[in-house]
Amino acid sequence: MKLHVVLVEPEIPQNTGNIGRTCAATGAVLHLVKPLGFSIEDKYLKRAGLDYWQFLDVRYYDNLDSFFAINHGGDFIYTSTKAYLNHCELQYSDNVFLIFGKETRGLPEGLLKKNLNRCVRIPMKQEARSLNLATAAAIMVYEVLRQHNFENMALTGKTELINQGRKL
Repeated sequence: MKLHVVLVEPEIPQNTGNIGRTCAATGAVLHLVKPLGFSIEDKYLKRAGLDYWQFLDVRYYDNLDSFFAINHGGDFIYTSTKAYLNHCELQYSDNVFLIFGKETRGLPEGLLKKNLNRCVRIPMKQEARSLNLATAAAIMVYEVLRQHNFENMALTGKTELINQGRKL
């Protein structure tokens, strides 16, 4: 299974850093579509990703057209608070690209309208505007992994926890 997380014009370095850490921990490829709202040398980006950047497969694109030209044939899933489908209602393929828009505006309306049956949302209270981008990305990544039985993921911890002589 190959899992891809695509950030279209991300604006907040801490979000991208946290998403990068999620990608590194799960083996997902991180795709960054420019323009970025920060420098990739940004200390906040690196701090949020901590020491996981060495494990991260990150790819850069000048714009959305170049991303699609290079990655044609993938199973593209568009995330939006405006989508009709719940993120758990879709069956994710083994070559899925989870596409997220910028924090302040989301994905372009035209792109969403052309792909209505491939747009998903994460359920939340009606009065909530949106989830944090890094939180939404983690929810989506782990739903895809769950559907694929957490393929290639460690399913148990490395040590046993002991509390006063009892296993927890």
